[in-house]
Amino acid sequence: MSSANRGRARRQERDRARLYQARAEHHASIGRRRRRDDILALTVGTLLVAGAIASQAVYYGSGPGAPAPAPTGTAEPTPSSQPSLAPTLAPEPTTTPTPTPSP
Repeated sequence: MSSANRGRARRQERDRARLYQARAEHHASIGRRRRRDDILALTVGTLLVAGAIASQAVYYGSGPGAPAPAPTGTAEPTPSSQPSLAPTLAPEPTTTPTPTPSP
């Protein structure tokens, strides 16, 4: 073989090795990316399911599924000697005449 053929063969061999190395690195990076994406999807899915379960527990614990509160014993109000500050139902009649407007 001539030195030109050996030089060409070495160059082609280097190119093949370089391409092989580039393909191997690309394949490895794809695997790492898939693993990262799978972990991210699993984390997000787990958080969504946990959030759904928590919201259901809170809703049914305090919403329509909550048990009715038990009545507590309250003391009857006792009449007091002090007048009530609450408004009366019927107005009391007044004894003062209303003034008539002058024309």
